[in-house]
This record gives sequence, structure tokens and C-alpha cells, in this order.
Amino acid sequence: MGVGNGSADTNQQTARNEIRDETTPLLPVKVEEEGFHEFNGASFSGAVFNLSTTIVGAGIMALPASIKMLGLIPGLLMIIFVALLTEASIDMLIRCSHQGKITSYGWLMGEAYGQWGRIALQASVVINNIGDVLSGTSSGGVHHRGILEGWFGAHLWNSRAIVLLVTTLFVFAPLVSFKRLDSLSYTSALSVALAVVFVVITAGIAIIKVINGTVAMPKLFPEIDDLSSVWKLFTAVPVLVTAYICHYNVHSIDNELEDKTQTKPIVRTSLALCSSVYIATSFFAYLLFGDGTLDDVLANFDSNLGIPFSSVFNDVVRFTGATAAVLIGFIFPAMVILRDPYGIATKRDKILAVTMIVLAVVSNSVALYSDAMNIFRRKEVA
Repeated sequence: MGVGNGSADTNQQTARNEIRDETTPLLPVKVEEEGFHEFNGASFSGAVFNLSTTIVGAGIMALPASIKMLGLIPGLLMIIFVALLTEASIDMLIRCSHQGKITSYGWLMGEAYGQWGRIALQASVVINNIGDVLSGTSSGGVHHRGILEGWFGAHLWNSRAIVLLVTTLFVFAPLVSFKRLDSLSYTSALSVALAVVFVVITAGIAIIKVINGTVAMPKLFPEIDDLSSVWKLFTAVPVLVTAYICHYNVHSIDNELEDKTQTKPIVRTSLALCSSVYIATSFFAYLLFGDGTLDDVLANFDSNLGIPFSSVFNDVVRFTGATAAVLIGFIFPAMVILRDPYGIATKRDKILAVTMIVLAVVSNSVALYSDAMNIFRRKEVA
């Protein structure tokens, strides 16, 4: 009898273990788990750099063009405003996750809205990440190929395809093989440092040109001639939102922390660091190039990609990319708070959540409308 009970208990324990194995994240979340030997939790600085690297990407190159469109003062204020909204949306996710002991964004959406909520988030993350990968590898392929061709001349071995292949195999592949995000803290710090170096170089050149008197006065406010110019201002919103998307990595970083109370200071420090880099980059780049500032990232899809149905692909990427970023960054976190699966949302939280959804939907809708009108005008001209 005792043996039978023991076997039943063993079977139940095994079943529970199997269920737990199916629902736990790929990355270990506890020190006791396999893969955390001699690991005492991620450091504060390492977590800040890892989150900052998630935020700062190829989108930083699109911010000066947004400043050109919005004007210097409104543009810089918008960078700060979106950073504050991002901090609020991440705080919503983390508070709900800590209350329910949830270790991933997808799990939280599943708890709040079931399977379809989780699928909607996963689809948005996939779309957003495909855009990030395309813009990042495309920029890397063009940049590094140009350097190698300048040094050694044009050869097969330094063509764009070979540069991307070597970078993927010998840089990306080793980095993604680490079991813990904290292992990437040094490379993340290097990435942030390179962004700061870019800011310093841009600032230095701009200051020298200001001293020499060769820089024109930057446009402080947008030029509004008619209603269409007002709609066009909203096309800068998706660029600003995309620049701060990091929500899908917050849980992975939080899982590696011994002290969960550090999560909020880490998020604030990272957002402050990235906002400073964004503001400096936008200000000095726009000061340097003025109205000649060119678009990047999203606007790159306006060019001919040299593939069949290129223009159709361009438009699909612009529409879906802008929408996915808004969903991940603001609408989904606000929806979780409104559903309030753990009963922790205050009246202020729900008012903020509704405000975020309204702002996100209205601004993104107007931006998409403006893009659609530009597409139709382009076809009429053609």
C-alpha cells in the first residue's frame, strides 16, 4: 500500500515536472536551476547595459530626420515624452508579473487574454524583430563593406553578401549561444560605448562648424502650411516609439536579478541613458546637416530594393512595422492593466492605460493615414 502511494506520488511529481518544463522559459530563471552554477545574479550595471542595447539600435539613425520634421524643440520634447510613457508601460508589465510570479511577456498576455492574446504579442514581436534584423544587418552590410572596399578595393571576399555571412557566423552566432543574458554585459557595454562615441564625434564636428559660422539656424518648430502637413507630422511617431521598444527583453533581464526591487531603477537608468544618447544624437546631427538631414530605417524602405514587387513590400513593412511597435510598447501593457488579472491596478493606472491606448491608436492611425495618402499621391504622379 505504501509502495503504491509512493509510486502514485512519484508519478504525480513527474507529471508536475513535465508540465513545468513545458511552461518555463528557455533561459533559466532561478539560481537553483541548471545553468546557474556559480552565478549569483546579474549585476546592476550589466542589466542596464543589456537593456540599453535592446533599446538603442539602428533606429537611432532615424531620429534626426524626425527632429527635422517636428522642429527642434517639439522633437526633443517628444523624445522625453515617449521615454516617460515607455517607463510607465514597463512598470505596468513588471508589477503584474511580480504579483503573478510570471517570467515572460507572452505568459503575462496569455494570463490576461488567453491564447489569442499571447499569439497577438508573439506575432507583433516577430514582425518588429524582423524589421530590426533587416535594418541592422542591412546597415552593417553597407557600412562594413564600404570600409573594406575603401581599404582593399572591391573584391568578392568583401562583397556585401560575404560580409553579412561572416558577421552572422562569427559575431551573431557566438553571442546568441550564451545561456545567460548577463554574459553579454561586456559586449552590451561596448555597444553603448560605440553609440556614445558616435555622439561625441557628431557633437565635435557640429561644434567646430558652429565656431566657424558655417551652420545655419536649425528650425525650432515645424512648418505647417496646410492640413496635409499636420498629418505628416504624425509619421514621426512610429520612429520615436520604435526607438524605445525593449519590452520583450525586460522579463529575461528581471529573471536573472537576485533583488527584484532593482528592476525599476535599472529600467529608469537605462531609459535615462538612452534618452540622453537620443537627444544628443538628434540635436547635433540636425544641427550639423539641417534641412539636408536624410531619413533612415523606415524611410529606407522607400527606395527600390531590387526585388519583384519591391514597392508593395516597402509599404507592407512600413505599415506592419509601425503598428507592431505601438502594440508591443503601449497598447498591450495598457490592456493588461485594464484587464487587471491580479487586482493590483489603481484608478490612476487605469486612467493612464486608457490614455496610452488612445494616444497610441490615434497617433498611429494618423501616421498610417498619412503614409497611405503619400502612396496614393505617388501612384497618381507615376
